[in-house]
Amino acid sequence: MKQHGTRQRMHQFHPTSLREYDIRGIIGQTLGEADAEAIGRSFGTLVRRSGGSRVAVGYDGRESSPRLEAALVAGLNKSGVDAVRVGLGATPMLYYAEAVLDVDGGIQITGSHNPPDYNGFKMVLRRGPFFGADIQELGRMAAAGDWEDGAGTSEHVDIEDRYVERLLQGFDGPALRVGWDAGNGAAGPALEKLAARLPGEHHLLYTDVDSAFPNHHPDPTEEKNLADLKKLVADKGLDLGIAFDGDGDRIGAIDGQGRVIWGDQLLSILAEPVLQDVPGATIIADVKASQALYDRVAELGGAPLMWKTGHSHIKKKMKELGSPLAGEMSGHIFFAHDYYGFDDALYSAVRLIRSVGRLGRSLAQLRDAMPDMVNTPEMRFQIDESRKFAVVDEVLARLEQDGAQVNRTDGARVNTADGWWLLRASNTQDVLVARAEAKGQEGLDRLVAQIDEQLRLSGVVRGPQASH
Repeated sequence: MKQHGTRQRMHQFHPTSLREYDIRGIIGQTLGEADAEAIGRSFGTLVRRSGGSRVAVGYDGRESSPRLEAALVAGLNKSGVDAVRVGLGATPMLYYAEAVLDVDGGIQITGSHNPPDYNGFKMVLRRGPFFGADIQELGRMAAAGDWEDGAGTSEHVDIEDRYVERLLQGFDGPALRVGWDAGNGAAGPALEKLAARLPGEHHLLYTDVDSAFPNHHPDPTEEKNLADLKKLVADKGLDLGIAFDGDGDRIGAIDGQGRVIWGDQLLSILAEPVLQDVPGATIIADVKASQALYDRVAELGGAPLMWKTGHSHIKKKMKELGSPLAGEMSGHIFFAHDYYGFDDALYSAVRLIRSVGRLGRSLAQLRDAMPDMVNTPEMRFQIDESRKFAVVDEVLARLEQDGAQVNRTDGARVNTADGWWLLRASNTQDVLVARAEAKGQEGLDRLVAQIDEQLRLSGVVRGPQASH
């Protein structure tokens, strides 16, 4: 009889949904309410076994999010864990709730910047990232029905006003004229409250939460998605423009001339005031960042550190080293200086305005002062899952044999007289990622040719770009 009962409560996740940094899938195909409940059961069980009893739960603006949230809460409750429900909001608002409320972990239901039919779950446990082997463990527990039983409670807590108040804490920035684009994502409601309280003049686009993303895809790292923001800044002669992704943990920015300020360029601006306050601090960036950023951090007296791509990897390294600031090319910016160390695009926007004031120059002037580098966009191309890591290993072996100057932190980053190129395997998709940067176009062409030659030697043609 006991065995039959165990079988009844087993749950198998779709093999594609348990990712490196989160659980994600297509609603009705690879992810649904039964999965949400099983996540609640497994995560709740881990919380119980670590001596905890309360988990904060938030969700983004997708059509499927409220249903998944209800099922997730049911799963947590069945494992004897109390759910503290903070409702619709950006992922960093959930991270904030987990940091300041009396809870033992947090789960945000979000599809981030994926198309509308996707959704997923980002998790934090005891103020730390929950990823990789942790996520696989949830799958193992569900498959075995290895769950605690109980009867937890559920309460609603409105934290948005408190979150906005925290974003503004200590604000001493200038009164700028700023354009904002929330992309119909989950950051919209908090952005409206934030902009109403910031000094200066603020013009807002697409702050109404709409799961269909009717105006443009909510991914500020794709330049085409910044077209409306560029037009707003140009039409009104604004100082700068700021955009968010679908769940508000990634930032995009443009200066008053409509130029994109990429993730590594933002980090070099944000790092300067931080290093004035914390001289000699370690500033972390991912392997896709420009050499100009690492040089600039060193010039400012900081210790630049190149680290693995992925918000969970970066957060973990920051804690380990006591780093006050880190960032990724993808627009994840992490402030532990006067903040909690998680990626929060709204807070990063506030710090950007403060930095512009403190450095005494416009964002366009700060951009003008940066060295001109020529680089490729992030080139992503499809490859068989079974080959992606193997190809990178083969490339590394050949480079080693040739005596090349290689950084192996995350794939292969190769330095040459022309500049550098990178080849790494994505942790979340069956794609290889390549990027190159040089001081001039001829050098860049040579670097891209080196990438293509290495791929050719491994039987790979850099074909059509994969979508994010």
